[in-house]
Amino acid sequence: MLAMNDKVKKLQKELLKTKAELWLLYEISNAIRTTLNLPEVLYVILSAVTSQEGLGFNRAMLFLVNKTRSALEGVMAIGSTNAEEAYAIWKKIEEEKLSLDKIVDMFHRIDSHVIKAPLNNIVKKIRLPLNETSGILAMCTLEGMNFEITSRPARKKISDPTLDKLHVDLFTAVPLKGKRETLGVLLVDNMITQKPITRNDIRILTMFANQAGLAIENAHLYETTKFQAHTDSLTRLWNHGYFQNSLTEAIREARSRKSSVTLAMIDLDNFKIYNDILGHQKGDVALREVASVLKKSTRNQDLVCRYGGEEFAIIMPGIEKENSSYTIERLRLAIEKTFKRIEKKRSFPPLTISAGIASFPNDAKKKESLIKKADEALYTAKHAGKNRVNSC
Repeated sequence: MLAMNDKVKKLQKELLKTKAELWLLYEISNAIRTTLNLPEVLYVILSAVTSQEGLGFNRAMLFLVNKTRSALEGVMAIGSTNAEEAYAIWKKIEEEKLSLDKIVDMFHRIDSHVIKAPLNNIVKKIRLPLNETSGILAMCTLEGMNFEITSRPARKKISDPTLDKLHVDLFTAVPLKGKRETLGVLLVDNMITQKPITRNDIRILTMFANQAGLAIENAHLYETTKFQAHTDSLTRLWNHGYFQNSLTEAIREARSRKSSVTLAMIDLDNFKIYNDILGHQKGDVALREVASVLKKSTRNQDLVCRYGGEEFAIIMPGIEKENSSYTIERLRLAIEKTFKRIEKKRSFPPLTISAGIASFPNDAKKKESLIKKADEALYTAKHAGKNRVNSC
């Protein structure tokens, strides 16, 4: 009878433990479902793994597959590089009574801190070719299987430069799986507390990783759909709707930071003649060529858009009109050189560009006025003989 009571108590204890684990996974799943924005999804996953209300690991690092480069790339990490930093963070979380939900809500207030954190910077510099010689993280991705080193004798037997760079001792690496493929790997450890990683920790982490992989896949699909909805199908530049929204946002940001944003409106000269003589297929090729030159010759933070027909627009945040004119002049010369080479045997006028430039806040205080000013400068350039850049 006594033995039966002990068995019942043990089963009750295990049942309560399982219930708590399921509730934890439920709470984490709810947190992940709050967004489809990829950086936010990654932050939620890492917060869930490192939060004491979550899985409670000291550090968590995410690596995702880049299919184009056939590589595994570090994308984000949460955790500390030393004990002093870790205990300061944990103390603040405890003092402010930050639950998992509140930590997740903090993302937009602390995203710059996450980005600048030492561990995150180290992780983001890691790129591993997806092959069997690239170490444990690449193998975890290729095989779609967990890799666990939970004892020091086992750790001494492996040599992995990436783990050494991250100062990883005992750890678990779990694959992040979508519906059909492995998307990356999640690496966790307890570098600060040296708390052992148990079989139960690994089991829960693996269950969580399965949900995390699907969340990342959904975020990727959302980003792809959003990109397709906002891009011009011919040139693959941002479309007119995205231009309007982005210019509104760029002006709002410039106003709050007391900085400037410059707009360049660009029109392709002689395009109707080109189209009429060579046909629309050649015209489409020309538009794609122009788009390619514009993208290659602008900064990463600039937005190159197809405004409509043969007209383009470039939004240049944080740059004065005088400085932007050098960029647009460089574009003009590049376009002129490109089509002079293509059309050197033709008798009709070559394709060139005319451009008009206006800047917020010096030339206009509102979006509509800024577009109008840039357009007026563009048509002045057209009437002055084409193939030139004009500032309002």
